[in-house]
Amino acid sequence: SQISASRLGLAVFLNRSYNEIENVCVSANPSKDIDGLSQFTEKYFSQTLDHFNFNSMGNGTFSQRYLITDQYWEKGHGPIFFYTGNEGDIWEFALNSGFITELAAQQKALVIFAEHRYYGRSLPFGNNSFSIPQISLLTVEQALADYVVMITELKQQLEATLSPVIVFGGSYGGMLSVYMRLKYPNKVAGALAASAPILSTAGLGDPQQFFRDVTADFEGITPKCRDAVRGAFHQLKELAEHQGYSRIQSEFALCKPPTSAKDIQQLYGLLRNAFTLMAMLDYPYSTHFMGNMPANPVKVACETMLSGSDLLANLRNTAGIVYNSTGLLTCFDLYSLYVECADPTGCGLGFDSQAWDYQACTEINLCYESNNVTDMFPPITFTEKERELYCSKRWGVLPRPGWLKAQFWGDALSTASNIIFSNGDLDPWANGGVRKSLSSSLIAINIPGGAHHLDLRGSDDADPESVIKARKTEADIIAHWVQMERTRLQSI
Repeated sequence: SQISASRLGLAVFLNRSYNEIENVCVSANPSKDIDGLSQFTEKYFSQTLDHFNFNSMGNGTFSQRYLITDQYWEKGHGPIFFYTGNEGDIWEFALNSGFITELAAQQKALVIFAEHRYYGRSLPFGNNSFSIPQISLLTVEQALADYVVMITELKQQLEATLSPVIVFGGSYGGMLSVYMRLKYPNKVAGALAASAPILSTAGLGDPQQFFRDVTADFEGITPKCRDAVRGAFHQLKELAEHQGYSRIQSEFALCKPPTSAKDIQQLYGLLRNAFTLMAMLDYPYSTHFMGNMPANPVKVACETMLSGSDLLANLRNTAGIVYNSTGLLTCFDLYSLYVECADPTGCGLGFDSQAWDYQACTEINLCYESNNVTDMFPPITFTEKERELYCSKRWGVLPRPGWLKAQFWGDALSTASNIIFSNGDLDPWANGGVRKSLSSSLIAINIPGGAHHLDLRGSDDADPESVIKARKTEADIIAHWVQMERTRLQSI
C-alpha cells in the first residue's frame, strides 16, 4: 500500500489524473492543503534517461514533471524545500503535504515537488514504459540521480546556488529523502523522512510485524472489534471450504460468484487491504488521499463490525468504507478493485501499480504475511521464494533481497547525519522504520495518535497535540540545518 502507499509507501494505490484529484478535492470541504493548490506551477524538466550508462538510449531524455512555488521564497537566499516524489501522481502528494508550504511561509523557502520517474505523467517511454526492457530504468538509484540533477540545474537557473536544500518525503518518498542525504550530502543539507520504513524494506525485521500492527489499531478501539473481524473471516473460510460460493457472492455483493480457491484468496486479499488502508489513513478528519476516507476510519470500521450479529454483512460493509465510499457501486468486482502483486499491502490500480509492482520485484523487500495468530486476518504467506516465482513470471527478474541494505546502509546509519525519522504510533509502517534517535543529528520523533505521515499534512483543527508538537520540533531542527548549511556555503 504505497508505502507508498506506499506506497511505504508503499504506498500509491489509486491511479488518478490531476483533474480527477482536483475535482474530488474541490467538491469536499476545502482544507489548507487544497487551498495551496493554486500556489503551484506545473513544469517539466528535461531529464536523462539513464544516468549510469553513457552508451545506452543514445543519451536520451524524458520529460519529468515537477511542481514549484516561489510564493514565500526570499529569492537567492531562502532555502529550497524539495519533496522527493514517490509512487504516484505528484499532485496527490502536493495536495496532502501542506506542512511543507506552511514551513516555507515561516522560513521563506522555495518549494519543489518532483515526480518520480515512471509515475504520474513522468513516463520515460509513454505508455510503453511498462514493457520489458523499457521498465528496467525504474530503480531507486535512477530516481535519486533524477532528483540531484534537477536540484543542481534548477539552483543554477534560479540563481540559488547559495540556497540550502532540505528534502522531504513520506513513506517510500521518506525513504528516498533518507537516501538523498546518505548519497548526496554535498547537495542536501538535511532530510525529513516521515513514516519511512527503511529497515523492513531492506529485509530487516519481522515478516509478521505489518499485519500485527494493523490488527493492533483495531484492537486499540476494542478487542471485540478484532474478535469480530477474526470471526467474520472464520465464517468466510467455513463457507469456502464447503464451496458455498453463491452464498459468498450474495453476502459480499460480488459481481460474479467465486469459483475456485484462487478467487477466495483474491477476496481475502481485497478484504485485508481495506483494513490496511484504514489503519494507514486513520486521520482525525476526512481525507481524499489514496481514496476517500471518513474521519477516524478505524473507529468507523469497528462500529460497523459491531453493528449487528451478521458478521459477514458487517465485514462487507466495513470493506465498503474503502471500496464504495460514494455508495454508487452495486457490486464488488474482485479483480478490478484489488490487484494482487509483489506488495502484500497493496499496489493499487493502473499504471502506477505496475511501476510499484516492478520495484517490489527488484529492490524493495515487502515480504509481509498474515497468519491469524498474531493478527486477525486469514493466513496469507509471501515468502522470498514466492516473491521470486511471482517476479520471474511477471517481469522476468529475480529480486535482490540484500541489495537495498548494502546500497543504502540498512541499520548501520551511525555515520550519517541531519535526518529526522518521524513516525505515528497508529501507522503499521512505523515499526519498519527508525523509532529511536541514533545520534544528536539522527533524530527519531514518535507521534502518539498519529497515522501515516500525519506530520506532513497541513494543520487542522482536529490535529492531536502530539503532531503540533512534532511539527514545531521539526521546524526548529530544519531551521538549524539551514543556518549551518548557509554558513558552510558562504565559506566556500
